[in-house]
Amino acid sequence: MRYFMRLSYRGLPFHGWQSQPGAVTVQATIEQAMATALRLPEMRITGAGRTDTGVNARMMVAHFDVEHPLCDIPRLLHSLNTLVGPDIALEDIYPVEATAHARFDATSRTYHYYALERKSPFFYLLSWKAPKGLDYDKMNEAAQQLLTTQDFTSFAKLHADTKTNICHVTHAAWHPVGDDGHVFVITADRFLRNMVRAVVGTLVEVGRGKLSLEGFADVIAQRNRCAAGTSMPPQALYLWDIKY
Repeated sequence: MRYFMRLSYRGLPFHGWQSQPGAVTVQATIEQAMATALRLPEMRITGAGRTDTGVNARMMVAHFDVEHPLCDIPRLLHSLNTLVGPDIALEDIYPVEATAHARFDATSRTYHYYALERKSPFFYLLSWKAPKGLDYDKMNEAAQQLLTTQDFTSFAKLHADTKTNICHVTHAAWHPVGDDGHVFVITADRFLRNMVRAVVGTLVEVGRGKLSLEGFADVIAQRNRCAAGTSMPPQALYLWDIKY
C-alpha cells in the first residue's frame, strides 16, 4: 500500500530535508518516528523535493509504502506529531495509487521569500530584514524575464548532481505584505538547488540600483553562477505549495 503524507516544518533546527550521515534532517526525523509508531525496523519516505538547511516548508508532500493498510490514521498522526517534536507538523496521510510518486508526479511547486522592512523581535527568524528604498517595481520588471528563461545555470548551485538546469517558471513577482513587507512568489515545474535564493539575491541587486534590467538579462545569458547575486539567507524561504 502506498500513502501520501502532507506536512510542514520550520527549517532552522534541521540540516535540510534529505537524510545524511551525522546530521539532523526532516526526512530522517520523520522516518525514525514512523518506525517507532509502526513498530518496524526502519521506514523510508520520498519527498517532493529537497529543501536546504534552514529553509521552511508550509507544504511538503512525501510518499511511503507499507505492507498492510493503515487502520487508524488519526491515531497514527497523533503519535507521529508527538514523536517528531515541535518544528514538524504532520497534517494528513491518505492512500494513493501504487504508482503515485510525490516527486515525479508534481506538476508545479511554489516558493515564497519574505522580506520585512522593519526590525521585528517576532519574525526575524522567519524573514529577511530588507533595506528601505528597494525598487520593487524595477525588481518585478527584471523578474518577468524569468518567465521566458529556460536555462537557469546562473542561479544553480555549483557542482550539483542535476542532469539539467532547464526549468519553466510560470509566475515570478514581488507582492506587498502589510505596510512594511514584501513577498517574492515564484512558481515553476522544478527548481534547482539554491535557485530561489540566488534569484532573489540577484533581484535585490536590481532593487538597489546596482544592476540594470539589461545587466539582469546578461546574468541569465552568461549561464555562470559567479555572475549572479549572492545567495540570500535561508530562514525567509518557504516551500509554499505543490500541485499534482
